[in-house]
Amino acid sequence: MILHSQILGEGTPFVILHGFLGMSDNWKTLGRKFAELGYQMHLVDQRNHGRSFHDSAFSYKIMAEDLVRYCEHHALDNMVLLGHSMGGKTAMEFATQNGNRVSQLIVADIAPKSYPQHHHEILKALAALDFSVIDSRGSADAKLGEYIPEMGIRQFLLKNLYWVEKGQLGLRMNLPVLTEKNTEIGKALPTDAVFNKDTLFVKGSESGYIETYDEILIKKHFPMAKLATVDKAGHWLHADNPAKFLEIIANFLQKEI
Repeated sequence: MILHSQILGEGTPFVILHGFLGMSDNWKTLGRKFAELGYQMHLVDQRNHGRSFHDSAFSYKIMAEDLVRYCEHHALDNMVLLGHSMGGKTAMEFATQNGNRVSQLIVADIAPKSYPQHHHEILKALAALDFSVIDSRGSADAKLGEYIPEMGIRQFLLKNLYWVEKGQLGLRMNLPVLTEKNTEIGKALPTDAVFNKDTLFVKGSESGYIETYDEILIKKHFPMAKLATVDKAGHWLHADNPAKFLEIIANFLQKEI
């Protein structure tokens, strides 16, 4: 089973992995920008997300193995790898186990450490979507609004809506498995995992996912890591301040950071 992706542009391969409950569509605008810089962009849907296959197995080790198969299928080597949040954990796992395939690693707003579970309300809201009565994006948004006041988060989640058939909405994500395996999302990188090539950790200035003391652990796993901050941005830093995010990543790719 090969992961679904959107491939844009020509040049050096550059793979982007989305975060939990996201999909490749979240990265299309920035993907086009990176393609203009001379990269062949691979915007990948991870298992149980987007248009990729659904499966009951779900862990970072398994998702990294999915990416190995994807790279073999598309003959990708010496690639740039960027992952956001959950995708960042997958990217770290992949790079430390398959360093020969990765030339530069970019991790967006996540550290190698363990995180407590914190998606309960979002998963509860998604489970409340009864598609036997919900027949429009507006009615789905109204239901989500009973649990999630932030419009930006609701809009992010609503990207998962699609027409299963005429008159029947559904979610692209595999919600039952993602709910059951939610504890996997917060797990730390294995203690002996190391990647000894150019690495950039970039965080949002208003996000608490990467804290100052995390730099010690980051450097343990990624000795060549550099850190940068996207101003006026939270956890979804690439959406909150895309221009600054693009500038920082472009500078790193061109070895100006």
